[in-house]
Amino acid sequence: MELTVWQVLLVGVLSDLSTGLGAVPFVLFRNAPARWQGLAAGYAGGMMVGASIFSLVDEGVRRGSVWPTAFGLLLGAAFVAGLNRFVAARDWQVSGLGAADSRRAVLFILAMFVQSIPEGVAIGVGFATGELRFGLLLGLAIAVHNVPEGIAVTLPLRTKGVPLWRCAAYAVFTSLPQPIFAVPAFLAVSPARQLVPAGLGFAGGAMTYLAVSELLVEALETGSRQEMAWSFTLGLVSMLILVATLGLGY
Repeated sequence: MELTVWQVLLVGVLSDLSTGLGAVPFVLFRNAPARWQGLAAGYAGGMMVGASIFSLVDEGVRRGSVWPTAFGLLLGAAFVAGLNRFVAARDWQVSGLGAADSRRAVLFILAMFVQSIPEGVAIGVGFATGELRFGLLLGLAIAVHNVPEGIAVTLPLRTKGVPLWRCAAYAVFTSLPQPIFAVPAFLAVSPARQLVPAGLGFAGGAMTYLAVSELLVEALETGSRQEMAWSFTLGLVSMLILVATLGLGY
């Protein structure tokens, strides 16, 4: 079956919208403890690393050799490190919250927005392998891991009194790069299939770097080391089970 840009875009959009589901639990739990933010961040980080290693890197090595995949890993990490420096070097502020809370919330949302770029690239490169099943299942895996990311975005805003619908909108906004970057990645890699291993490695390296530099740091700021370690491990195991069940890796 020939893959089209519209199919890739649709999967990216659905993956983006899944982040808004992170706001759903707060319909019932209006006063969730702040530690949930750390637990959600650690769990999402574990799922992100799991998706990177168990599916992206594994697929890259199987489709080429370890060297282009390893090069892609390093390049992806370096790319996101540069983006993080760009974001951190600027002052951001929006209305609706106090000055300090507003700046922290916007910085977190922007960090989550930046971290969605490699996820969009991963979706596009997944479809560029030429296997519709792999692309769809990888998109599903990323969509599932978007839900705890949505919780991590919603919690700090909700505790400051931001309306739930706006929290959901912010959560969806953080994953907007997924449909935006999925199509260019698909178009760039599809004509040159030899770039697939490096492309998969790039997405995996970027996602792993972001999980460690952003989500795990966030988990430590609002919880203990033990909570971070266990939530990360549970996220990792959950993604392993999901990948094995869907047939994305080993």
